[in-house]
Amino acid sequence: MGKHDEQGWTEAWEAAYAPQRETPEAPAPRGRRRSPRTRSVVVATGMLLLGVTGIGVAASGDVLREGQRNGTATRETEIVSRTNETGASKGGYATRQSNLSSSGGAAIYGCRAGTGANTNPCLRANNLQGGLAFELNATEGDLAGTITAGGGGDAKKPFTTNATGVATGLNADEVDGLSAASLRTRWALVNETGVIEAQSGGFTVLDAYVTNQNIYINAGEDLTDNGLNASIAIRNVGGSNFGGEVSVSRCQIPNVVECAPANSKNTQALVVSPRNSDGTATAAGARKRFYVTVTE
Repeated sequence: MGKHDEQGWTEAWEAAYAPQRETPEAPAPRGRRRSPRTRSVVVATGMLLLGVTGIGVAASGDVLREGQRNGTATRETEIVSRTNETGASKGGYATRQSNLSSSGGAAIYGCRAGTGANTNPCLRANNLQGGLAFELNATEGDLAGTITAGGGGDAKKPFTTNATGVATGLNADEVDGLSAASLRTRWALVNETGVIEAQSGGFTVLDAYVTNQNIYINAGEDLTDNGLNASIAIRNVGGSNFGGEVSVSRCQIPNVVECAPANSKNTQALVVSPRNSDGTATAAGARKRFYVTVTE
């Protein structure tokens, strides 16, 4: 309280409680008379309230009002605590928001962040040490949450990251517009005698250089919409195999490929034709090792 406020308070107090001189005055209308003491008390009380109110607003700002919209702040409102985790059901958080109704809605944060520099996200969790920055937990139900970006589509991204490690438990059904099944590649390594040396699984030889100078293989699945590839496999020990050609095709393509062996006349079979560099058929003792791959 300033010097002038203190003087005013003293004068008001003295006026209220010091002995008063009786001075004749005109009688006031009935119901409107007020003694000098009463007037002094009212003035002193008003001065006290003005002083206390000024100090309260300057120290704490506006009061948070429950159940209605509060004023628009022009500065950050900080809540800083030093609350340690205790292992109990409650404790360890600076603030806690909860909605006990079955309709949910513990908190909502909205902003109007633009793009470019000098903008902040609507929500940021920043851990300055080595622990987690966020944790999302849906105790019940089959869906933990959603991430939407505008109207969606290929031009929208759910999020970006600079982390290139494997996200444990993340199951992506599509990559670059293709399903995970469409990206699977199976392979088999066939030696010079037509025997499968190694494979990823599912391949069996149907005919190797018996019906003709080709090898017929069952891939274990329909090859109608799959990609096929074959390549010469090098040998530089126990012989030499650096040159030659090899071609591959699915069996039973109308007006294109008709496979000869009876057991290869289906869409699971493929034919591989190893050849010399001049296009002639390879003879026994000069045949080629090759890889064949199926991309699903």
